[in-house]
Amino acid sequence: MVYDYCVIGAGIVGLATARAILDRQPGATVIVLEKEADVAAHQTGHNSGVIHAGIYYEPGSLKADLCKQGAAATKRFADEHGIEYRVTGKLLVATDDVELARMEKLTDRARINGIRHERLGAAELRDREPLVSGVGALLVKDTGIVDYRLVCRALAQDITDVGAEVRTGSEVVDVDERDDCVTVATPDTTVRARTLIACAGLQADRIARLAGLPVDFQIMPFRGEYYRLRPEKSSIVRHLIYPIPDPDLPFLGVHLSPTVGGDITVGPNAVLGFAREKYEPFGFDRRDVAEMLRFPGLRRVAAANVRTGVREMRNAIFKRGYLDECRKYCPSLELDDLQDRHAGIRAQAVLRDGTFVHDFLIRSTDRMVHVVNAPSPAATSALPIGRMIAERAVT
Repeated sequence: MVYDYCVIGAGIVGLATARAILDRQPGATVIVLEKEADVAAHQTGHNSGVIHAGIYYEPGSLKADLCKQGAAATKRFADEHGIEYRVTGKLLVATDDVELARMEKLTDRARINGIRHERLGAAELRDREPLVSGVGALLVKDTGIVDYRLVCRALAQDITDVGAEVRTGSEVVDVDERDDCVTVATPDTTVRARTLIACAGLQADRIARLAGLPVDFQIMPFRGEYYRLRPEKSSIVRHLIYPIPDPDLPFLGVHLSPTVGGDITVGPNAVLGFAREKYEPFGFDRRDVAEMLRFPGLRRVAAANVRTGVREMRNAIFKRGYLDECRKYCPSLELDDLQDRHAGIRAQAVLRDGTFVHDFLIRSTDRMVHVVNAPSPAATSALPIGRMIAERAVT
């Protein structure tokens, strides 16, 4: 059998793409290949579950538009499928005058992007969140929380209900593009498809290389470690509490995140990992480390981020450093409040000159579309991202 479409990767972007293909071309034959035993096994299933509103992104940019569309689409999808979510709102808390000036720029961005927001002074912040301290805050009203693993399972069910196949336990070991089809090999079988779409996340560069594409970047795994607050502190905040981001850094900082399960997570930090898919503390993979050490971009990334890297590594090793990050805006937290450590790993595409790829990076051939960088917040934006990819792939 020759499928019309083969999708590599059953994270939220791959599943959303498969669904979008079937919406555009009902009756198409589609197979999704996933090397793990379940969907959403990596980035999608290890994030903080936030439905972002899109406040951070340049007005008029693709990321801003996709995030705003995606937040609304995610909530509609959850409503249609009976998936619990909550609109908690997000408070971006300024703790000094420098952060207050950055907050004013974010307020302007929220206004231009059409994001519902409210600027709060210190007293108004205390009224909203008595245990949060700051000189001001920006309330982003439509930010929410959801379990993206449940969203992925519903997406998988949607596509299998109309005849598509989601084949787990199928690691791709070879890709061969021919004139009439693409042949995809796994250890157990060979799949042929007229069009291949690769949404491989942490393995995106390796899949692209298998397919014979020129690869001038590498996926670097940035490990984000989370703690969970002890149950007695599960009502410490009602909103998501975020620091004001530093525009010179690619990550948003340590934040407090209520979850739909009733817990509050604290994190993530951001430290270069020693493995792409090992989530235990100090997880190490020899192949991953060897590839990074050979990559010239690593030296440039390290040189440009020495101070930040040292701080993040310190916080990864010593819980007290992590606590200090939180106590800037939530001073009542104590060391024993941080429990049950877990981690997520973000796939960050880096060019050979050490430049972080902050936008979408898609490489295409006659019969293949490779999504090699889907920037944060890809989970929030997944449904419109899937439609965008399907527009490229459906002929």
